Formats: sequence, C-alpha cells, structure tokens
Amino acid sequence: MTYSNVRKGAFLERPNRFVAQVELDGRAETCHVKNTGRCKELLLPGAEVYLEESANPARKTKYDLVAVKKGARLINMDSQAPNRVVEEWLRGGGLVSNLTALRPECRYRHSRFDFYLEADGRRAFLEVKGVTLEEGNEAFFPDAPTQRGVKHIQELCACRKDGYDAYLVFVVQMKGVSCFRPNDRTHKAFGDALRIARKEGVRLVAVDCLVTPDTLHIHEEVPVLLG
Repeated sequence: MTYSNVRKGAFLERPNRFVAQVELDGRAETCHVKNTGRCKELLLPGAEVYLEESANPARKTKYDLVAVKKGARLINMDSQAPNRVVEEWLRGGGLVSNLTALRPECRYRHSRFDFYLEADGRRAFLEVKGVTLEEGNEAFFPDAPTQRGVKHIQELCACRKDGYDAYLVFVVQMKGVSCFRPNDRTHKAFGDALRIARKEGVRLVAVDCLVTPDTLHIHEEVPVLLG
C-alpha cells in the first residue's frame, strides 16, 4: 500500500489518544493519530514522525500520523494499514493458493471477522492484528489488555469446530524482528487463548513488513513463539 503527500516532522506531545502535536516546518501542527493504542515507547518527544496530508479540506486536522522512527527502525503505526496490506497479500497469492473468494468484514456467530475466504475448496475466516510493540528485537501483542482480542480467538476456535479453517495473522508493522510472542506481561489471558487456539487448529501467522515513509508491504513470515 502507498501513502500520498507524506511529510517528515518531530513529535512533541499527545494530548489524547486521537491527536498529537508535531513540529512541522518550524511550527506546531495538530494531527490525527491513526492508532489509538498506547504507543508510549514510540511517541517520545523529538521522535521523527511521518505525516500524510489529507486531500479533504474540510477536515479539522490536515495530517494523519502514519509512521515513527524508533532508533534506526521505521515503524508504521497506522491501525488501518494491516487489513489493507493483508488484502493485497492474499490477492497476490500470499498465505493460501488458488484463492477463489475473498470478502472483508464478515460476521460469524457473535464476531465480525476481518476476512472470509475460499481457497482449494476450503472455507476460512481470518482475523488481522497490527503489531507495533518491539522489545529486544522481538515483536509483541497486545500493548494493552484486549478482551475483544480474546473473544476473536475464541470465535476462531468455534469456526474450527464448525468445519472452517481459521487464521489469525499478526502484521508486524516493521522489519528486522526475530520472532513474534504474545505479551503475557500485559494480558496473559490473550496469550493463553492463543495457546489453546493453536492446539485446536487455528493457524497463527506473523509476517513482517517492508516500511518506508510512504509505503507498507508484507515481506515474509516470522516465527510465532508461544512459550
């Protein structure tokens, strides 16, 4: 996926989870933060950030914050991007072969999954999670407790029992991590649900991304470690 009209700035502060103050061309600019997670390890004063300029002149905020530099690593932090790049990846032959149907936002039981797909005569539901938390060159999810995430995992297990294939894809929005792990310190129930899901046949997939200030593309799978 590609962004347009991207500008470089410096992070100043985040008054609330929806907006940030960024220095752009020597002045403070209020921009929309496209990730409502905590991101405390990313949005530090002076951090190099990248903003996409909106084409909508009626918007209250002219820019969206889409990426941030953490050390030498550029991290995409647009929470809408993972679904977009997964759709591109699937349509390009990633994950499954002989894709014959792909529909976004499909309801099943009490959940709405990101994708329903058909391939090689099999039917499947797929949920996507974006990952921006990195520690010690490893990627972690979640960065805050997520009961909604636990529910999605439980519903994917129900899909398996009903005869569907089920996938949970973690899009690591950066390059260069050695593996993906559940963040048991922050929400052990999520990690426990992942461990049960793997035993019940839900396929857990983590992929890293090639990131530039104005592009994001899935690159390759990284190991999912649940220990």
